[in-house]
This record gives sequence, structure tokens and C-alpha cells, in this order.
Amino acid sequence: MDCKQDHCGACCGGICGGGGELVLTQPELDLLRRLAQIPFLPVARRADGETPVYLEGGADAAVFSSAILGLYQKQLIELDYDIPLINFDYRAYAPYPCRGSMALTARGQTAVEMLEIQGVDA
Repeated sequence: MDCKQDHCGACCGGICGGGGELVLTQPELDLLRRLAQIPFLPVARRADGETPVYLEGGADAAVFSSAILGLYQKQLIELDYDIPLINFDYRAYAPYPCRGSMALTARGQTAVEMLEIQGVDA
């Protein structure tokens, strides 16, 4: 699908305009950088919910849930609840029966490379 830069969100997640700006929150940026270092991270959710859970970050799980959703909506990460990490101890995720992994998309990898080249305006 060709991006017409009308900010509809259908082809580019609504981030096609603004001079190529990608707005990230600090938790999104932290998670994006973590995924740049570790290509696959665990993610889980309740069977009756869509809220992703990441417990490895050492911060409030709700903060990471929002960051995961933001990166997913911006098409920077993929969530695969049917592909759990091999040899990962999911015991901390016992309350969450849908356990899988998350990883950068090609778009996310490009964003990471641009962050490395151009840096971040804080």
C-alpha cells in the first residue's frame, strides 16, 4: 500500500508526516533499545485480555504494557503469543496463560539504526 501521507494510519501507523518524525515516550525508547540488544523478549497476556505484560524490565508492569502497545501500534515491534522463547523461565508469568515473544519489525530495526545515527532529541 502506498503511503499518501494523509495521516489516516492505514499504511504507516499515522507517522508518515511531520518531516519523518517518530515520537517515542521514554519507556518506548528504553524498550526499543533493549530489543536492539536482545532480539527476542518475553511477553504474555491474560487469556481474556489484550494487554501485553513484560516483567523483566524492573519497572512498573503497566508502564511497559503501555510502551509495548505504543511500539506495536507504530509497527516497530511484533507480538507473537504463539511463539514462546525456548529455554526461558516463564514462572513469573504464571498468572498469564498466553505466553510468547516480541521482536523488532523491519521498521523497528530501521528506527533503531536511525536512533544510532541521528541520536535522540530529549
